Amino acid sequence: MFLAIRELKHSKLRYLLIGLIMVLVALLVFIISGLANGLSSDNASSIQNMKADYFVMKHDSKNKLNRSIISMEKLDEIRASSDVKAAEGLGQMMTTLNKIGSTEKTDVTIFATNANGILAPKVIEGRNYDNKKQGEVVADRSLKEVGYKLGDSLKDDLSGKVFTIVGFTEKQSYSHSPVVYMNVKGWQEINPALKNQGEDSISTIAVQMDSKAEENVRESLPEDVTLISKDESLQSIPGFKEEQGTLTMMIAFLFVIAAFVLAVFFYVITLQKTNQFGVLKALGANTGYLAKSIIGQVMLLAVTCIAISVALTYGVTLIMPEGMPFVLSTDLVIKYSVLLLVVSLLGSLLSLYRVAKIDAIEAIGRVS
Repeated sequence: MFLAIRELKHSKLRYLLIGLIMVLVALLVFIISGLANGLSSDNASSIQNMKADYFVMKHDSKNKLNRSIISMEKLDEIRASSDVKAAEGLGQMMTTLNKIGSTEKTDVTIFATNANGILAPKVIEGRNYDNKKQGEVVADRSLKEVGYKLGDSLKDDLSGKVFTIVGFTEKQSYSHSPVVYMNVKGWQEINPALKNQGEDSISTIAVQMDSKAEENVRESLPEDVTLISKDESLQSIPGFKEEQGTLTMMIAFLFVIAAFVLAVFFYVITLQKTNQFGVLKALGANTGYLAKSIIGQVMLLAVTCIAISVALTYGVTLIMPEGMPFVLSTDLVIKYSVLLLVVSLLGSLLSLYRVAKIDAIEAIGRVS
């Protein structure tokens, strides 16, 4: 580390420019990661936070909630299985709600389930809806942030039914729209897809069970329904896979660019110092000592730049527009910081190879 620190102090401008590029690359990685997580949460937080491991859907629905209609009788059949820990019915539809006394309209996703079941929303203000009373809903907190409050009446544009907000929940979004929870009976009354259904129906059955029991449960199901995992359900949300795929690819390319830029910078610096390394070798410094010096430089520079970029990222979040989907957890920051450090070390391998190949006599000859 002696040589590494001495050189960093001697060539401040050179390493300041390299550090600036590392900070900008790391900053871009953290910001895009935060946006990717934020968009993921805005698109599917209601499913991600759901206490379910699998979903039973209509076989020809292509794993899409809005296309699946199954009989409530199947819920009892699935609950009867010894492999299933718990199961609950879930109804889903998208609609537009009109605030009574206002011209304001809001597109929402309606989730209908047992208010006392495993899928019941966690109420943070007010109370939960009643399974027997009609016209009560619990809305996501994002509606409160745009002016809705407890006791507000909402009219469904499709059916003309009126609902009253009795509670607010949080982190409940689906397909970039806030989720409004109600009981199954209320959902069945407003869902136009159920008009010709002669039986008690729901969209899907959420199941809690171990992955080891998946095959047994799958084989026991009738042919007209299918069992999918929570991850498969997320991937089938419109736009989810494409959105996350694009952002993940951008992040992956940023890591590749970071490795390439660092490799080129340190290799060029190593070429410029070939004679000095040769002299050091002639004076007795072995390749291992010089390699430790380069790795020390990279580690010191990378750790400092990553720390600065993390601080800048949290600073940028303070000036982001309200409502921008941005979620950056501590776990993700640590994970990407370690990855950036590894990428920085990989970028220095080319320089280490060059140092190992320097011939002391040849280098001294060039100096003389």
